[in-house]
Parts: sequence; C-alpha cells; structure tokens
Amino acid sequence: MAKKELKIPYQKLIDQHRQILKSLQKPSGLFIAAKQDVATGYDKAWLRDNFYECLAFEVLDDWEVVLKTYRAILDIFIKHEDKIDYAIARKPGHTHEYIHARYHPETFAEFWEEWGNKQNDAIGAILFKIGQLEHVHGLGLIKNRADERIVQKLVDYLVSIEYWQDPDNGVWEEAEELHASSVGACVAGLKSIRQLSFVSVPDDLIEKGERTLARLLPRESAKKFVDLALLTLIYPYRVVTDLQAQEILANVEYHLLRKRGVIRYKGDHYYNKNRDGHSEEAEWCFGVSWLAIIHKLLGDEEKAREFMERALATITSDGEIPELYFSNSARFNDNTPLGWAESMFVIALYYYQQKNLTRPKS
Repeated sequence: MAKKELKIPYQKLIDQHRQILKSLQKPSGLFIAAKQDVATGYDKAWLRDNFYECLAFEVLDDWEVVLKTYRAILDIFIKHEDKIDYAIARKPGHTHEYIHARYHPETFAEFWEEWGNKQNDAIGAILFKIGQLEHVHGLGLIKNRADERIVQKLVDYLVSIEYWQDPDNGVWEEAEELHASSVGACVAGLKSIRQLSFVSVPDDLIEKGERTLARLLPRESAKKFVDLALLTLIYPYRVVTDLQAQEILANVEYHLLRKRGVIRYKGDHYYNKNRDGHSEEAEWCFGVSWLAIIHKLLGDEEKAREFMERALATITSDGEIPELYFSNSARFNDNTPLGWAESMFVIALYYYQQKNLTRPKS
C-alpha cells in the first residue's frame, strides 16, 4: 500500500527558514554561523559555513545573495594574499601558515586563537562554487585581473600543500588525518575551476586526489570507518560513483543515524552527554535534511519522504533548526539556529516538492 504524501506547507516553511538564514548575513555579504549574541563563538564567518549557507539561496535562484557572499570571500583572499603567496612558495610547516578557516564578518581579519585551521576542504568548496558560478551559471563573479590572479593562487596553494596527501583537521576541525571528505572537496573544486579559461590546473593534480579517494573509500580516514562528512562526496560534490554513493549511504544510515539527527562519527566528544565521551554522541540536525536531499536526487522517493519527515521533526518550538540535539533527548544546544542546518532544510524542502527533479548541473 502506497504511503500518503506528506502534507507540508512548502512555501510557508521555505519563506520562514529562508528569512532566518538571511538574518545571519552581515552587510559585508558574509554569513555568521549562528546568532550574533551566541556565547559559543559561532558569531564568526567560516569559509565552509558560507559555502553551505549559500546553497539554499542558489536553489531558490536568489543570485544577488550568492554573489554578495562570494564577492566578500574573494576579497578575503585578496586581503590575505601575502599569506597565500608564502604558503605557495614553501609548503606550510605549521597550522597557522595555512589559509585560515574563520574570519571577522566585517573586517575580514583572521582569528588567531588556537584552532584547527588546516581545513583543505574549505578551499576545495570555494573553488567548486566559483567554477560553477562562472562556468555553469555565467554570473560574472570574476571582475578583474586581481580576481583571476587570486583564484589561480588557490589552485597553486593546493599544489603546494599537496592536498592529496596532506593530513588536515577536516570538516569537523579536529585531529589531523588524511580525510576522504577533504580530498574529495579539493578534487571537486579543481574539476570545477579548470573549466575557466584563465585558470591553469596541472594535468595530474586531479588524478592524484582521485587515486587517494580510491584508496581511502568507503572510509573517511584511517581512524574513521564511517563519518557524516562523507555525504559531501555525494552532495554537493558528486565525486563518487553510484555504487560508492550507495555504500556510503548504507554505512551512514546503519552506523550513525539516530532519532533526531545523525551523529558525526562514533566516539564524537562534542556535546556528548556521557562523561566518558565514548557514547551518547550528539545528533546533528542537518544530517537528516542532507539524507533527504541525497535520496531525492538519487530518485528514491520513499527514502526521501522518510528523511523529510525526520527533518521536519528537528524544528524547535521557536521554529528554528538547531545545530544538534543531545543524545536521546529533546534538548538542543545554543547554536540555534545554525545557518548550515537552516540552509540544508530549505534545500530539502525545495527538492522534495519537485515532481520531475533533475540533478543540479556540475
């Protein structure tokens, strides 16, 4: 017996959560990760979060918002061009020599406290989207020689750090390992940006990353068999085969799926309810929206429906999407609303209502 279609006020919810997300964008164009007055430090602008926060506006064809954000990101790189030049001239030997992950949303200054700043996936993500904005959508983001120069230097930076064999802090900004999600982001970024006439990508640069992926997958790293970050390789990057995608999905759903979200990986200490830190991992809300998106894109309507239901259940009584819920609990953390989670929810809503959805262009 076929299940009834979900009765969702699509446009109302999209409008509500789009507005929540838009409230996190500063006059500079950069998005902060969560509310301005949050005490957790999420009032900063992450490169990666800006990439994900913009995806919702992209699917809604709000290109003004997207272009404003990526103009600000290009200006960040231009502001710190001397640092990028230094990293290109010699492979960084210390974490602080890498391109930083977080910036002041108005001044574009780096934050210098101790942090896992080796986040190669963030550079791959930005290159991926710049390539799409220019080559696929033809939006004219790149305005002058300075823009062209800095984009080329981001490619040269990935050459210098040897991204295909460079242990980084990964999506979760934690221990340095060689992460499949970071390598995959760089592969996707290089494939996207090489379509632009002014960018030169060495012939073997992508192949080196693909060989690393083939060796690592379906694992995230030597220490992590399965990780929520692996979903990035399916959406938005699409750098895995259909068979690899199905294996990643099966592993994530079997090992990491919980009632109110998806844990990042087993043994995650972040907001872990248990003092030993080895169980009761926090349940991340954007994980279920992410799974709804992926299953919809892969054509599995039943699975998409299941995860859309779960995503709807993550909304708080205040109508917001948190970063996470504590394990087996209705209690969520202070990073509410989380911009990344709001964006993924909007995308899931938008895609789920589409009857004849075609996969987004690469």
